[in-house]
Amino acid sequence: MEVKGAERILYRIVWALLYVVSLLPLRVLYALSDVAYLVVSSFYRRKLVRQQLTECFPEKSLEEIKEIERRFYHQFCDQIVEMVKELSIGHEEMMRRMKFVDGDLIFDAAHSEHPIAFMMLGHFGNWEWIVSLPYWAGDIHCCQVYHPLTDDVLDTLFLNMRNRFGGECIKMRQTVRRLIQLNAAHQPTICGMIADQQPRWDAIHHFTPFLGHDTAVFIGTEEVAKKIEATVFYGSVRRVRRGYYECKVIPITLHPNELPDYQITDRYMQLLEADIRQHPELWLWTHKRWTRTKEEWKERQA
Repeated sequence: MEVKGAERILYRIVWALLYVVSLLPLRVLYALSDVAYLVVSSFYRRKLVRQQLTECFPEKSLEEIKEIERRFYHQFCDQIVEMVKELSIGHEEMMRRMKFVDGDLIFDAAHSEHPIAFMMLGHFGNWEWIVSLPYWAGDIHCCQVYHPLTDDVLDTLFLNMRNRFGGECIKMRQTVRRLIQLNAAHQPTICGMIADQQPRWDAIHHFTPFLGHDTAVFIGTEEVAKKIEATVFYGSVRRVRRGYYECKVIPITLHPNELPDYQITDRYMQLLEADIRQHPELWLWTHKRWTRTKEEWKERQA
């Protein structure tokens, strides 16, 4: 997207300000994050975060829930400054801070007979730094599917920030057509898909157990994978220490059409839940995740 007129001027101002901030060392940005935590944790969606944590972890005491909240808001503020750092972070520094474990599994799959490989991710850890995958992938084309933001200035900012690492951002509605093109051209491709959001009512086709809830899930990755015989992997992100992450590549299937419907999606959600239960503070609890219930969905289908 190209912003024009007054929005273009606004974009340049916002980009320039954030770029200057991004030039600060991460230790300084983390100091700013610590200050932001004091403000953000005092008001931003606190009721929603407490409600979802309590529902998902009924076995935990109030003090344990409060500790997860505290660590979550610290991570949330760190994530913001780490996103800003994307505007200027160098090649070598990014590769030191974001590593991929068992990446050869998905690289080999992309070089196989079926050249499209999906990496399914959650809003977990620092999912934004996964866009540095092209630094590791050699001649493999890397892309990520995104939903355009309603604000053109912010949408352009995020696109340019992500594209600077050499990948391609594909609009959600253009995903199938673009991947069919890449598949027909036998272009080895890794496509990142974050699929733990809540679908719209008209996009719900399947519910699966997730964090103690019967949860509506997106099945688009599975449908496309079966359509073009794409391999599917899960990216398990781990925070090694502040400012350092690892993404472990875990195979879900090399033969999607051999699996029953929804098994790929269910397996993805199981792997994500295991990560969340191990480190609950790393998931994005500020998103409303369970407002669309199976009971209401059935009523709407009647």
